[in-house]
Amino acid sequence: MPANLPPDYFEIEKRFRAAETIEEKIEALQEMMSVVPKHKGTDHLRADLRRKLAKLKEEAQSRKGAGRRDSAFRIPKAGAGQAVLVGPTNTGKSALMAALTGAPAEVSSVPHTTWEPLPGMMPVEDVQVQLVDTPPLSQDYVEPRLRELIRRADLVLLVVDLLEDPIAQLQEAAAILENYRIFPRHRPPRQAPAGGAITTLPFLVLVNKCDDEEGEELYKIFCELMEEPWPCLPVSALTGRNLERLKQEVLRNLNVIRVYTKAPGKEPDLHHPFVLKKGASVAELAGKIHKDFLEKMKFARVWGKGVYDGQMVQRDYLLQDGDVVEIHI
Repeated sequence: MPANLPPDYFEIEKRFRAAETIEEKIEALQEMMSVVPKHKGTDHLRADLRRKLAKLKEEAQSRKGAGRRDSAFRIPKAGAGQAVLVGPTNTGKSALMAALTGAPAEVSSVPHTTWEPLPGMMPVEDVQVQLVDTPPLSQDYVEPRLRELIRRADLVLLVVDLLEDPIAQLQEAAAILENYRIFPRHRPPRQAPAGGAITTLPFLVLVNKCDDEEGEELYKIFCELMEEPWPCLPVSALTGRNLERLKQEVLRNLNVIRVYTKAPGKEPDLHHPFVLKKGASVAELAGKIHKDFLEKMKFARVWGKGVYDGQMVQRDYLLQDGDVVEIHI
């Protein structure tokens, strides 16, 4: 019987093969096991994954390591998605982090202030997106834990300083990441580099310190001198310029939709949406609410842009952003 593995499995398998620590491999294996469908065609695969996981856990138990420092780079995803702030030193990543999330980031003009990743939650309308401020990228060395943190993210926010040769900073940061096989989705490599699987992620370049009219002119010059197109947004952690627009761009790049639910005969809950990937079905929503809903669901009614109010749909109906769903079991 064929395994019929979902696309997510193969993406996670790539991360497993590229993982550089035992902890990263364990996490990837656990994710692989969670997405493998349970039927006879996957019995051997699931057994093999369990054996690999047990072996890695035994190896991890036998090692003594710097547990606290490892845990600082092990940031579970939360909210609608995880976006990492990366870039050279002193570009204002921590100032942006503080302005967007209120997290107590250490903001300083001294280089290399951020030594460990710092997570925080950024409100975007009625959802929360997780931002992670990271140590600066360096041509000399990027430690494996930081590389893996970036690989696991849903979106990379690459921060450059408008006042300090932003084109050179962008090129250098991109080259550092590409050296570790992390590529922007809009410009993947023409041929796979040696050394293992690559990771492609959506990138958004934040051109920080665009604080005033002079900054506007510098940003125009920056755009004119760019040799190839990058998705860019001028921002200012100091004045708040474009920070609301940045939130919307982050949500758009996460490729998610917000879906609201209602019980039969009740008003919908429009304050706490379920966040799903674009292309998600009613069945996926039901499973996210509770496994019993998925198993017992007979049909659903949907209010939204793609249907008439209260239209009856089946479990394979593809949801749209803003839909209200009433599941019948």
